[in-house]
Amino acid sequence: MTLGTLVVKYTAFAVLAIVVNLATQRVVLSVGWSSDGFGLALAIAAGTITGLVVKYVLDKRFIFYDETAGAAAQSKQFALYSAMGLVTTAVFWGTETLFWSIWRTDLMRELGAVIGLTIGYVTKYQLDKRFVFTPRLAS
Repeated sequence: MTLGTLVVKYTAFAVLAIVVNLATQRVVLSVGWSSDGFGLALAIAAGTITGLVVKYVLDKRFIFYDETAGAAAQSKQFALYSAMGLVTTAVFWGTETLFWSIWRTDLMRELGAVIGLTIGYVTKYQLDKRFVFTPRLAS
């Protein structure tokens, strides 16, 4: 795959995962949870989980062309993929929360989320390439 194709695909998948993440947050917040405190934390966590699963499936299949099979191997791989996302998730959550704390609007909260997720995805690609989707995990 050429670098240009990689960038386009990875960006498209990141955008899709961001949309899924933010849509999930909106659903959680729309069912009566407040945008303050617990409701916001619940919305961010739910969005993170749905975005993570979508991004994992797309990265595994269409970015890294990973053929790891079997429940045990894939569970281990997903756990490692998730672990690589802990630092990048902290960047995302921190940026989103910071924007909410400063401006107190959903638009700015979501802008903070997009900025944080973008920084996180660029970093995460490098981590996944080096530590998650490697031939040694498949054996």
